[in-house]
Amino acid sequence: MAYTTVNPASGATIQTFPEWNAGELEMALRLAAIAAPRWVATDLAERCRLLRRAGEVLRARRDELAALITLEMGKLANEARAEVEKCALACDYYAEHTPAFVADEVIASDAGRSFVTYQPLGTVLAVMPWNFPLWQVFRFAAPALAAGNTGLLKHASNVPQCALAIERVFVDAGFPASVFRTLMIAAAQVEGVIADPRVHAVTLTGSEQAGRKVAAAAGAHLKKSVLELGGSDPFIVLEDADLELAVQVAVQSRFLNAGQSCIAAKRFIVVEAIADEFVARFKAAVEQLQPGDPAHDTTTLAPMARGDLRDELHKQVQVSLARGALRVCGCEPLSGDGYYYAASILDHVAPGMPAFDEELFGPVAAVIRVRDEQEALRLANASRFGLSGSVWTRDTARGERLARQVQAGACFVNGLVKSDPRLPFGGVKASGYGRELSYHGLREFVNVKAVWVG
Repeated sequence: MAYTTVNPASGATIQTFPEWNAGELEMALRLAAIAAPRWVATDLAERCRLLRRAGEVLRARRDELAALITLEMGKLANEARAEVEKCALACDYYAEHTPAFVADEVIASDAGRSFVTYQPLGTVLAVMPWNFPLWQVFRFAAPALAAGNTGLLKHASNVPQCALAIERVFVDAGFPASVFRTLMIAAAQVEGVIADPRVHAVTLTGSEQAGRKVAAAAGAHLKKSVLELGGSDPFIVLEDADLELAVQVAVQSRFLNAGQSCIAAKRFIVVEAIADEFVARFKAAVEQLQPGDPAHDTTTLAPMARGDLRDELHKQVQVSLARGALRVCGCEPLSGDGYYYAASILDHVAPGMPAFDEELFGPVAAVIRVRDEQEALRLANASRFGLSGSVWTRDTARGERLARQVQAGACFVNGLVKSDPRLPFGGVKASGYGRELSYHGLREFVNVKAVWVG
């Protein structure tokens, strides 16, 4: 399958890029192997200087890159600009903090001197998705490159221009040739790249199915892997919540990026005492969202990225309705050009429905009504996913207590779940393993080596 840019707002094919043949892939791997020892030998201060320069290039090209994101996967223009800015922030963060993150750690032992040193693994393959086509890549690349690893990117087939633009950012920032390289290869070729001895680790952000395949391939060759997979995040609204704030963030969290985010709130678990009021307020706010051209700043609901994704979402909605969920609003594709789906709310969702059991990767919110906080916590954890979640209550001590019990890689109290370079990011259960961001993410792809000197 060739790499193809299809505008989600119109369905029009814009440009097609051929996949590489075996010779082109071999050349890229050969050049990466040449670049790797040179890059690790590059002074850390110089690596950080180049990374900071990449942030400057990103900011200088913000509008150009944002327009490319909107063209290829349909993100709202203001959200796309924010994504580019966030990538630049990650570059700045690791340029500033990597020296401390990789500094030798002296540890007292029976040695004359003993310490832990952090050394790069080598070349890391990144298999990345389309929904945040720049941010997903930079949150891997910034710490990996700063630590001294080289990077290979296999991006999603519907964002080829974003993939090539990322490579250009690093080249134009002054990074040596092949320190970071985009591979225009088919998904079927990924296993072979993981197996190649010139590749030392792999990270994937994507579906549970893709994660299982990558994990199996990495495990077969005893190579380090990090997986950030799907999510069905609970948004727990207790009876003492600030409903105005909760509804405001509920709309933002569920409908940002047309609902196509792993850490979007998906299951709105609401205590029965305030459920009617929450749903009424939520419906009123959701119905204000305006679909339209994502390049226009007046548009507040973007199209979905592909037609097949919209079809799958609608099937999940229809099955959930057939099994007893109630339609509050939306719940159908929008007519006309492009891959638009109405901003939707399902109420009285329960286990056994796709809206509860599966990830709804689109603009559909599922409301689950519960008696009390104990039932809310039980249903929040009654999912095979465990990426993140949030708790809404005016009692922050109560919120923190519940947040500690939510089975997820992150849980926010009275706030929008988001990734932040300062905090580790990742999941448990079927949402994957390992961490990105913070020093935890940087250290996923280093050899934590103990040195003992007698």
